[in-house]
Amino acid sequence: MSSPSVAVVILNWNGQALLEQFLPGIIASEYDNLQLIVGDNASTDHSVAFVRERYPSIRIIENDKNYGFAEGYKRILSQVEAEFYVLLNSDVEVPQNWINPVINLMQSDPLIAAAQPKIKWQKDKTMFEYAGAAGGYLDMHGYPFCRGRIFDTIEHDHGQYNTAKEIFWASGAALFIRSAAWKEVGGLDPDFFAHMEEIDLCWRLKNLGYKIMYCPDAEIYHVGGGTLATDNPYKTYLNFRNNLIILQKNLPLSDAYFRIFIRFFIDFIAWIHFIMEGKIDFAMAVTKAHIHFFKNFWHNAKKRTSRQKPFMQHAGQYRSSIVYAYFIKKVKYFSELFID
Repeated sequence: MSSPSVAVVILNWNGQALLEQFLPGIIASEYDNLQLIVGDNASTDHSVAFVRERYPSIRIIENDKNYGFAEGYKRILSQVEAEFYVLLNSDVEVPQNWINPVINLMQSDPLIAAAQPKIKWQKDKTMFEYAGAAGGYLDMHGYPFCRGRIFDTIEHDHGQYNTAKEIFWASGAALFIRSAAWKEVGGLDPDFFAHMEEIDLCWRLKNLGYKIMYCPDAEIYHVGGGTLATDNPYKTYLNFRNNLIILQKNLPLSDAYFRIFIRFFIDFIAWIHFIMEGKIDFAMAVTKAHIHFFKNFWHNAKKRTSRQKPFMQHAGQYRSSIVYAYFIKKVKYFSELFID
């Protein structure tokens, strides 16, 4: 019996140096029914020419401009046929056998729509990586965090998260998804541009009854921060804006009103904190995020479906405040939250 078809799709924008560094390992991936595709977001460097010259077996699909992560992938994947898509960041190092374990896990249950491998830091492979670690969770207010990473505290990997688990969201750094499920929910929301679009995607899948899984038997190594640095106010703007939008889109109506109201209060505290630290650009980013949310309220309201489920019915949630646990109770490690 042949393996299901898998398309590994790398979205690139001016990333020639990353492609030079990491494509050789991706080419060496062990899987017998594999397509390798570079989707280019109108790069102005020599990325496309480099891939064409050095790796002629890799398919290149070009967008006519930089559509960002969400719409960029949506446009590229509309031209790809495979049973499984793997959305892989360009700044990821992979071992040879990183695909089979995840596909085998997903094949074990047709309700598993998406999954991620263990994601570790490429610069220190003893540590988890910020954007994914051992699977994504949400707290009661919609704040994302990971097994192995809470805010800026990142754990070393001692095998403490070596069990396959149902999670809330799988990282877009290495997102495995059934193509049929991708098409059923319409893929990533283009309005997100970047950041948290994978959380929105996974939440929409969960509202339809699908599962999102973490597979510890495969691991990849992510550089991280390849597109926007963590100290970039625009990243702060996207995170605050998009976090509000995922609540509006995916919660039952009464629950959405309540949790968004609470989030306004918490975001205001963050705004004050930025002001007190002299980070005026970051405070302005929070303000702009809220302005955008209100200006586009009805536009995003139209994206709601009739399939929203109560927040606390989903696996992969922390039924308290991660902000309170981390900053007030000084809980720094996922294992101390008593979720598992």
